[in-house]
Amino acid sequence: MPASTRSRHLQDPKEPEDPGTTTEHPGTTENSGTTEKPENAETLGDSEKPEAAGNTEKPEAAGNSEKPETAGNSEPSETPAASASAEDSENAENASRKPRPPSLRSRLAHWRSWRGRHPRAARALRWTATILSAVLVLGALLLPNQLQMLRTDQFLRLPGEAIIAAALLLALPRKPRVAVAAAGGAVLGALTVLNLLDMGYAEYLGRTFNPILDWGLLDDAQSYVADSMGEAVAVGAAVGVVLLVVGLFASMALAVVRLGNLLADHRQTATRATLAAGTVWMTCSALGLQYTGEPIAQDRAATALTDKAREVRKTLRDEAAFEKETRVDAFGNTPPAQLLPDLRGKDVIFTFIESYGRVALTDPEISPGVDRALDAGQQALTKAGYRARSGWLKSSTFGGGSWLGHSTTMSGLWIDNQQRYRTVMNSDHLSLTKAFGKTGAWDTVGIMPGVQKAWPEQRYYGLDKVYNAFQMGYQGPAFSWSTMPDQYALESFQRLEHGKDRAKPLMAEIILTSSHQPWAPVPEMVDWKDLGDGSVFDSIEKKGQKASEIINDSGKSRVAYGKSVEYSVTALTQWLERYGTDDTVLVFLGDHQPITRVSGNTSVRDVPVSIVAKDPKVLDKIAGWKWTDGLKPAPDAPVWRMDSFRDRFLRAYGSTPHPTK
Repeated sequence: MPASTRSRHLQDPKEPEDPGTTTEHPGTTENSGTTEKPENAETLGDSEKPEAAGNTEKPEAAGNSEKPETAGNSEPSETPAASASAEDSENAENASRKPRPPSLRSRLAHWRSWRGRHPRAARALRWTATILSAVLVLGALLLPNQLQMLRTDQFLRLPGEAIIAAALLLALPRKPRVAVAAAGGAVLGALTVLNLLDMGYAEYLGRTFNPILDWGLLDDAQSYVADSMGEAVAVGAAVGVVLLVVGLFASMALAVVRLGNLLADHRQTATRATLAAGTVWMTCSALGLQYTGEPIAQDRAATALTDKAREVRKTLRDEAAFEKETRVDAFGNTPPAQLLPDLRGKDVIFTFIESYGRVALTDPEISPGVDRALDAGQQALTKAGYRARSGWLKSSTFGGGSWLGHSTTMSGLWIDNQQRYRTVMNSDHLSLTKAFGKTGAWDTVGIMPGVQKAWPEQRYYGLDKVYNAFQMGYQGPAFSWSTMPDQYALESFQRLEHGKDRAKPLMAEIILTSSHQPWAPVPEMVDWKDLGDGSVFDSIEKKGQKASEIINDSGKSRVAYGKSVEYSVTALTQWLERYGTDDTVLVFLGDHQPITRVSGNTSVRDVPVSIVAKDPKVLDKIAGWKWTDGLKPAPDAPVWRMDSFRDRFLRAYGSTPHPTK
């Protein structure tokens, strides 16, 4: 008999066994009435059925060297040594076998049975999941798309979409109900993502997210975070955003499915509640009932989706219409000899100061420092023989998208989105900078410290040469997003182009970046003779504030922004004082207002613009513009749209219109 069917008797032999007690053991049969099993019997292996009728083993008592055979058993008695050997062999074989892992079905069955084993915990979990699902869905339906509206009272409304969805789910059988609920949850997830994007774009660009044009700007946003906060932060933020979006879609779909099943499980009660809620919603809507100034009966989600669909249609129509607009140009056919005759022989320099907006001159917390910098620059330039006049331009962008402001100023077209920008860059529409090159009377150059890759826009702007961030010899530290301080960029322009003897005068476009957000750390002015390769800025960058210290603090951001504009204005006016000539004409302006965190929730998009020259005839040509004398425009000085500047400038300096058809 195999050793697996044998058992050892561990009972103390000194204690007599009770003959009247019968102990049954699974897998054993009775022998002549009873087969007794000791209390502490240990079964080794699985029990087997006897091979022959009447073959029933009796447990072997401890210390008994022989085991009597039952009737009918022809096998010889096993010796203890043989039994132990077989037993050890069986144990070794069992130990060598790897246990088979449980199947997925068994695991799921075990998990489902958890609810039966722990009913109270399961009930609490079920209620918690249901409540969270309801909060998630109602929150998505009532979520505003502006940060300033993100208040508790905005969520104390009755969303009509929830009532309609409940009625629909109640009317559907199980499989269609689950499918519709999951699809509806995905739509809610997409709407939530769009609302969050609207909040971010309104904060940084002063407008909502365009679902057709703005996906490409997300890559620019990641680059901005990498330049400002470091590559690790940018990668972590990107991964976090992806996980958030995926989790949002999944959780929203599961939440709607759960609520749909709950409605179906309590169909009668849910039907009455839906009818009651619909009656309340229609009553509130008809009577115009409000809470904290807004209607109680809301359809915010439906309105948001409708607005986005309308924006998509408008964008698609605008693309075709704007392409036709680029073909019409008041100076498109003007002969070279009739372009800018009154500026011949002058070095004309167009300089954009990043985020230099009206708030820098009018906000009481920011303007005092900027005023001091402009006043100091004005005094120094006046002493050097320069005069200036200033006004306001309404920018086509806000908070960011500087290239939109640059291209609007230079093209004379209103470029307020990426599609328009691409259309213009691929067109033959005359840019202001290209007009100088078209005459053949100027060399044209670009100083672009913010450009760190190929820049095909050079062709549209008509620039003979462009210096990017890697072509000016800078070896110092980057100041957050800005690759180099403005003072160094201007000194490089002087060394590489403006200070050289040349056969033709120079027209330059310079983009200054030190006042770009996040405004930390901010460079400081050093002696122009000490600039060298820029290494002098190492200690200044190290002791400056970190972007992480101010990026979420409006008060600190405003202070840092003001200091950055002071620095940029000071660097520019000192450069002109130091290197300007009798024939230098400087046009400098802002590209847009700073972000909402600094400018506030305002629709004002004005930026200052100034023209500075020694030759009085240059400023006499714009006397009719009624701009303010000096570097600071008066608060009531004229405000023009930025796209009108090109044509006004060309006409003021003698250009003759010859429009294209």
